[in-house]
Amino acid sequence: MMLLQPSMDPNRKRAKSVDRVDSVDSGSESFESTRKCGFPDEVLERVLSLIDSHKDRSSVSLVCKDWYNAERWSRRDVFIGNCYSVSPEIVAARFPRVRSVTLKGKPRFSDFNLVPEDWGADVHPWLSVFSTAYPFLEELRLKRMAVTDESLEFLATNFHGFKALSLLSCDGFSTDGLKAIATHCKNLTELDIQENGIDDLGGHWLSCFPESLTSLEVLNFASLNSEVSFDALEKLVSRCKSLRVLKVNRNVSLDQLQKLLLHCPLLMELGTGTFMQELISGPVTEFKTMFSNCKNLVTLSGLWDTTPLYLPVIYPACASLTFLNLSYATLRSDELANLLAHCKSLRRLWLLDTVGDKGLEAVGSCCPLLEELRVFPADPFDQEIFLGVTESGFVSVSHGCPKLRYVLYFCRQMTNAAVATIARNCPDFTHFRLCIMNPGQPDYLTKEPMDDAFGSVVKTCTKLQRLAISGLLTDRTFEYIGKYAKNLETLSVAFAGSSDLGMESVLKGCMKLRKLEIRDCPFGNAALLSGLTKYESMRSLWMSACNVTMNGCRALAKEKPRLNVEVMRDEEGSDDSQAHKVYVYRSVAGPRRDAPPFVLTL
Repeated sequence: MMLLQPSMDPNRKRAKSVDRVDSVDSGSESFESTRKCGFPDEVLERVLSLIDSHKDRSSVSLVCKDWYNAERWSRRDVFIGNCYSVSPEIVAARFPRVRSVTLKGKPRFSDFNLVPEDWGADVHPWLSVFSTAYPFLEELRLKRMAVTDESLEFLATNFHGFKALSLLSCDGFSTDGLKAIATHCKNLTELDIQENGIDDLGGHWLSCFPESLTSLEVLNFASLNSEVSFDALEKLVSRCKSLRVLKVNRNVSLDQLQKLLLHCPLLMELGTGTFMQELISGPVTEFKTMFSNCKNLVTLSGLWDTTPLYLPVIYPACASLTFLNLSYATLRSDELANLLAHCKSLRRLWLLDTVGDKGLEAVGSCCPLLEELRVFPADPFDQEIFLGVTESGFVSVSHGCPKLRYVLYFCRQMTNAAVATIARNCPDFTHFRLCIMNPGQPDYLTKEPMDDAFGSVVKTCTKLQRLAISGLLTDRTFEYIGKYAKNLETLSVAFAGSSDLGMESVLKGCMKLRKLEIRDCPFGNAALLSGLTKYESMRSLWMSACNVTMNGCRALAKEKPRLNVEVMRDEEGSDDSQAHKVYVYRSVAGPRRDAPPFVLTL
């Protein structure tokens, strides 16, 4: 979250040109607290506007009052990692000239259906305040927020210069809301709809863009399911000459995609529709020049229902690709190997585990520049262990891709020795997320816990910022994390640990920890209260299905009144009953006012 502070002094003078806060009058202040920075305000604001990092800008605002004010007035974009950590009124008072807002809502475990749908994170109170404070708002990026059609219509009709909307993992709205955005946002440059819980009422919203709209640069509706009016889509794409991102849904055929690409010479990111053979009218030879018009393409995704016959269609576009997202393409190992032979510049690769270990061997052989790998399960509920990927494929990737920094790897078996080898081969990991899908699974060869595996990761990978652990784990894993993971910021834990000592080790040793996510672990009140000195410097703590009681939560709330301690109750219970879901976060706005009845704020 950005740094939020109250006004530094009530005795301020007002600039003549704009209504803004200037340096504090020196009268009763010491020289040390009021010394000038030596730059005119306009120059300082211009310099600070060149700083992109939110962390750096927050640090800059602490230097002196002149820098605080200059940073305040030069801030154009705000990132809020928890919508309840601050109120929209405080944000508007702190930063009066914001043009772009990024806002996150529900805890991340809502992605696993652990947070009820009506928990909160409604965007409308924010829009109501912004309509007065920021009528000039241009960009809004929401993640895990509750968004209604009424909110989208309010956004479209109250911010007349609005340009960019991104909705990721949001819910509560329908395509009628998109219709309002398309109809009223005359200067729209970006509409990015990703993985939302949306009520898809049909593709008619694409026909609502006015014929005068030519400014669109980003259009992503890949996650929608309904048929679209291809005629309306083609007309929209053809008149938006600056389109650089186009991601369509699986109802757009290869024939139709070919027509769209003729209008997109500047395209950098493409999400294709379906490659289903039954919907393709001509032979492969007719599509060989399909990508010849897209000379700037660096990202490719989609590829639904890809078959070996038509996969070669994308080969001409592969040489310049840096990101290939195949998380919707059920490729086999030989198909992937043939494709990757044309992808020598890949930095990021997302796959389904249908490629098997042989497919991952091809990744290690063909992608020496790879920095990020994500392997998702095609069917996470299929218990057949011989399907998917194993430790062998992971080791092969690590041998061939020494620049690997980020990994998310779903598998059903792993060994301590394999993870140790992977860590040695790729010591620069910043994100290591290993998901062994069978809870409590040991090293399948030695039957030992997986403690040494994650111990190897935190000892070897000193730049590690994010870690997700799984498998049979004792407190030793957490001792390793607390002792060695000194740069760790986010830790996700499930079905692990032996006692409270594990969580205590992490909270004591990981000085940079910002987010701790725990589910189905034996940690109780002692573990929870061991973080009393830590939680105010963190963004949030989530604990569900642990051994924490209401008494423990009340003790935490009493000791740290500036924290919001929320318990999601499944049913009424006494103070010594279990607190099934606990969410703890720092806030300068106090307890939230929209908590549903099942959320108890202590």
